[in-house]
Amino acid sequence: MLSLLLLFCWSEELLAQSSELVHINAKATEISSLRSLLIQQHGELLNEEYFNGRSPNRAFNIKSASKSIIGLLVGIAVKEGFIPSVEEPIVTYFPEYFEDNPDPKKEAITVRNLLSMQAGLRSTSSGNYGAWVTSRNWVEYALDQDFVSNIDGRMVYSTGTSHLLSVIVTKATGMSTKAFAEQYLFDPLEIEVGGWDRDPQGYYMGGNNVAMKPSDMLKIGQMLIDDGVWEGKQIISKEWITDSFKTYTYSNYNPYGYGYQWWNKATSGYTTFFAWGHGGQYIMMIPELDAVVVMSSSVTGESRRRTYKRPVFMLLEDEIIPYLEKQLASKS
Repeated sequence: MLSLLLLFCWSEELLAQSSELVHINAKATEISSLRSLLIQQHGELLNEEYFNGRSPNRAFNIKSASKSIIGLLVGIAVKEGFIPSVEEPIVTYFPEYFEDNPDPKKEAITVRNLLSMQAGLRSTSSGNYGAWVTSRNWVEYALDQDFVSNIDGRMVYSTGTSHLLSVIVTKATGMSTKAFAEQYLFDPLEIEVGGWDRDPQGYYMGGNNVAMKPSDMLKIGQMLIDDGVWEGKQIISKEWITDSFKTYTYSNYNPYGYGYQWWNKATSGYTTFFAWGHGGQYIMMIPELDAVVVMSSSVTGESRRRTYKRPVFMLLEDEIIPYLEKQLASKS
């Protein structure tokens, strides 16, 4: 009799949990651009839903969430000794450019300044993005930009800045950024990327246009929330994750904090750390709830006004976090 009672209570709990997830997914469908929603807590996959015919096996462009991947690769390159320190000046990696274009101020920009978007150079994103990606040399174009802020000053968000980090990874390791990523990050996590754009000189793009499956995005988030460990192997140092998730500056366009290519935001009393790509590509981590949330979205018709942001974070705050809190309470 006792076993039947326990089975009944367990079934009731599962039914209630399933009902809540049905509700969350119904709310998710109200965000017309949303294509996937994955929720994981304590390493257990609680929800994996795809919308509007999206296939779980399809890798798609995670847009500027790629910047966070580049940030991780820099951290691995530091851990493995390829990059001596984040305080290394960029002149170390672009000597030919500075031989032809000597500029002591630009030469003093460090890897850390690039990571935190505090290099001070004019942005190659938004309205300047087209001119940058159609230029004959993306590195030279990014380095040619004038200063619009002090080094270590306000954030100047720029995909060109992240691209410099990718080129630095290639030059420091002697491997293409993709090959380095596969050896040290993707292969250990059994991640197979789809497309990945290159610049006219063949360097893999830093900061945009990496294609990944949502389930692989989830692996990245889980590895980070587990202090850089994946299946017993230290992929990224815990210290690098801590440094990456600090706030060094803030965007001029939103209240989000920025670390080493990772964003952070207060959500319902918790700090959420996240990778963020245009149109609504997110890897979100809420350490206090031991949870990872992945959302991917269609970018068709998405404008620079980023109107998807509010409903996405409303879904997180109003529906997903309360659900995760209940799950946490039920296991304590």
